[in-house]
Amino acid sequence: MMTELPTENVQDYPRPPTLERVDLTLKVIFAGAVLAETRAGWRVLETHHAPTYYLPPADIDMAALRPVSRRSLCEWKGQASYFDIEVRGQRAPQGAWRYRTPTARFAEIADHVAFYATAVDEAWVGGVRVTPQPGDFYGGWVTPNLTGRIKGAAGTLHW
Repeated sequence: MMTELPTENVQDYPRPPTLERVDLTLKVIFAGAVLAETRAGWRVLETHHAPTYYLPPADIDMAALRPVSRRSLCEWKGQASYFDIEVRGQRAPQGAWRYRTPTARFAEIADHVAFYATAVDEAWVGGVRVTPQPGDFYGGWVTPNLTGRIKGAAGTLHW
């Protein structure tokens, strides 16, 4: 079932970012299998970014996620660790990440997993198929209801 998403301008999202509960079905498909599906997700909203969605581990096939050594540091959320995704002989290197012990402001997403839309076959928000945030750094999910300039394309990395 398709849910109509309200129009949102990414330039109106806050900085520092905020965390918001998502009361829509979030779904991730990889190698023809439903890797994750939940109605208990969260999203991070930050100026000029497409929302980044975090899904609870209870609603993810965690056996398909293989921890890797990569780490990164977000000034707002803390240290992220990454996973390769492996399903039915297909692999997406570093296709997902999580914050095991995020900062206090983002405590609700501890151990929740975010997926790069570029790494999976399909990602969905409320029945709307997403496209990846431009560029190869950010993991936002772009939906047709978003307006404004989304960071990530060439020439937008440092603004």
